[in-house]
Amino acid sequence: MINRRSFILKLAGALAGLSLWQKPSIATTNEIQEAIVVDSLTSKEGLIKKTYRPPNFETPINYFNTVFTPNKHFFVRYHHALIPEIKTDDWRLSIGGDAINKPLSFTLKQLQTDFKSVEIAALCLCSGNRRSLFQPPVPGVQWGSGAMGNAVWRGIRLKDVLKATGIKQSALEVSFNGADSGMLRTTPDFIKSLPLEKVLNENTLIAFEMNGEPLPHWNGFPARLIIPGWAATYWIKHLTEINILSKPLDNFWMKTAYRIPKEGFQSGQFMSQETKINMPITELVVNSLITNLVDNQIFSSDKPIVINGVAWDKGDGIQQVEISTDGGNTWQLTTLQKDYGRFSWRQWQYDLIPTHSGEYRIIARATSMSGITQPLEPVTNPSGYHHNALQTISIKLI
Repeated sequence: MINRRSFILKLAGALAGLSLWQKPSIATTNEIQEAIVVDSLTSKEGLIKKTYRPPNFETPINYFNTVFTPNKHFFVRYHHALIPEIKTDDWRLSIGGDAINKPLSFTLKQLQTDFKSVEIAALCLCSGNRRSLFQPPVPGVQWGSGAMGNAVWRGIRLKDVLKATGIKQSALEVSFNGADSGMLRTTPDFIKSLPLEKVLNENTLIAFEMNGEPLPHWNGFPARLIIPGWAATYWIKHLTEINILSKPLDNFWMKTAYRIPKEGFQSGQFMSQETKINMPITELVVNSLITNLVDNQIFSSDKPIVINGVAWDKGDGIQQVEISTDGGNTWQLTTLQKDYGRFSWRQWQYDLIPTHSGEYRIIARATSMSGITQPLEPVTNPSGYHHNALQTISIKLI
């Protein structure tokens, strides 16, 4: 039996966890009683809490000094607060929809043994990474620079699984659903779709492992989607259901949320979901981050200063990263580190040899293989997506 105090506390937590755009409704006692209250994340360490319900935790940037982000420090992003503990023996992946010939259901063992295993290094990056840097402020989780992580993902190609169902010529999109859910019945289920072409790409995976270990609970155990080069909103966690559709998915998460204006961004990646004025967020934009310095840090002027960072884009690859130590007046090339594949971020390094004491304004600037360079300012948009303006850090040498 739930007491009055517990009910009030849990109800407050439930309402606090609702998305900003959803009008709260009255929760029943049963709905509140069934809630999983997340005050800390088991198996995770050192993350920065943004919200408890749903759990949203970002990675401190010092953990980005390794090429692959350790699982226990990997960021956590959810829209829903109910995240079940899944037993592998009970888990099933169901595949249906109006554009297939044969609905199927797979156990985890069947997927892992019946299909070829593949591995890919890829950056998982939340659409709202760096949202807190937009001015004026925009609504949403106020992420810093840590709503991302680079990992080696191991699983099977999604196209291999779907071909077993017999895809009809009418197929247009494929939708995906996971096991997590909202605390209230009125919360829209987090179902996303992808264009068929992206689904059939050889790099689109159903992953079971992350950095050589089974997926952590908070990162999608036992199976999640991996869509290299695209924003993490499509990387559905705790995957349970796939539907092949002959019409565009018409729900809140596709028609209203995660959309960007056509002005300022490149369209054409998801035509069935585009309108005249906006489109779904899809491909990542070129970006970079200094990972081992913080603003106003003090150094001795008689020693070299190593500057480390990472750079990434949608998958064209990083051509170069430049560094300025005088606020953008002059630029020098950094040294790119080992290339782990076009969807992985690329580490870089620069050795600053001090010539004077005082302030140094450090700016990093990445350019992709397609010739696109980071802008001075981000493209303004209502939801605060794709923040990729040049980062500036001031340090002092004494």
